[in-house]
Amino acid sequence: MKKRYLFFISQDYSFAVLRPLQEEILRRGDSVRWFLYGDEIHHDYLHEDEERLESVDDVIGYRPDAVFVPGNVVPSFIPGLKVKVFHGMPSFKKRNGTIYHFIIRGMFDLYCTQGPSSTLRYKELAEEHGHFCVEETGWSKVDPLFQHSEVSQPEKRKKTILFGSTFSPRYTKAKVLYPFLLQMMQKYDFQWYITLHPKMEKEVMQKYRAIDLPNVTFLEPTELTDAFREADMMLCDISSIIYEFMIQLKPVVTFQGYEEDKSLINVTQIDQLEETILSVLENPMQNRDEIYKNVMHYHPYRDGRSSARILDAVDKMIRGEIKPRRRKPLNIIRNLKLRKELNYWKFPFFGRKGRKDA
Repeated sequence: MKKRYLFFISQDYSFAVLRPLQEEILRRGDSVRWFLYGDEIHHDYLHEDEERLESVDDVIGYRPDAVFVPGNVVPSFIPGLKVKVFHGMPSFKKRNGTIYHFIIRGMFDLYCTQGPSSTLRYKELAEEHGHFCVEETGWSKVDPLFQHSEVSQPEKRKKTILFGSTFSPRYTKAKVLYPFLLQMMQKYDFQWYITLHPKMEKEVMQKYRAIDLPNVTFLEPTELTDAFREADMMLCDISSIIYEFMIQLKPVVTFQGYEEDKSLINVTQIDQLEETILSVLENPMQNRDEIYKNVMHYHPYRDGRSSARILDAVDKMIRGEIKPRRRKPLNIIRNLKLRKELNYWKFPFFGRKGRKDA
């Protein structure tokens, strides 16, 4: 029987995470629909051939077998297994003393982890909480990075740098680095790609978008695959995008970032940054061993088949080959908040009608 899958999203970064998964779903002959909600997502990012459900009633009528969520929350009143696929790589950012990547909200049945660094901790949490399963699959978003041969890569004429930054006021360096970067863009004949977190402060976002130089391109979160492949190095703060980029075994220079991570070349003083960038462009292999060791720890998969492993893990759970020890918590408060956000107050206690045709 044809399986039905739902993508439940509220942020633009979700498109790049889920499209490789969509491709694998369709390749298998199954059905997928998108449900977009909230005021922070651009509905026009959907492609013409991507099918969208307009209402929660439509979602419930569709009766998905599984719901894939790159974000942090999903309502229990939507049918199907709730599958966490993550919107970024593990980072060290914390909330109330807990690493943000490992906060358990009691809303998911299955966590599809990206590599040993996250799998080990999530399995410990699964043992502690008992209401979800963990399968290591790799991350769907990076599949396209490994589905092209070296020969097919565009020929580069210049050294290329990708600059990215997180949005958190506590961690972002986009504002303080703007004058330095503008000077570098004007001084050197390098190609620059810029990408900022969608939640970046509007004033900062506008300043970078307004850079009008022939060697500078601003990219949306949905447009990064080619830039990742073209860039010789990345400059960043502590955004988890550094680990996406580093999967290719390319160097990353951070400004006032994680000093304890030896796979990153961290610079603490801005007057040392130019020299460091030039050095890395000249010798991109200088910390290759540390990069390789780190990548094998957080995402060892380089076969472009993480999406396939995610669907295989879901199949195992649907067939009952893996299952949690206990039910998920009721999560009454979180579900009420989601009902309010979605403006959905129906309570189908007395059964549901049959599924709508795919």
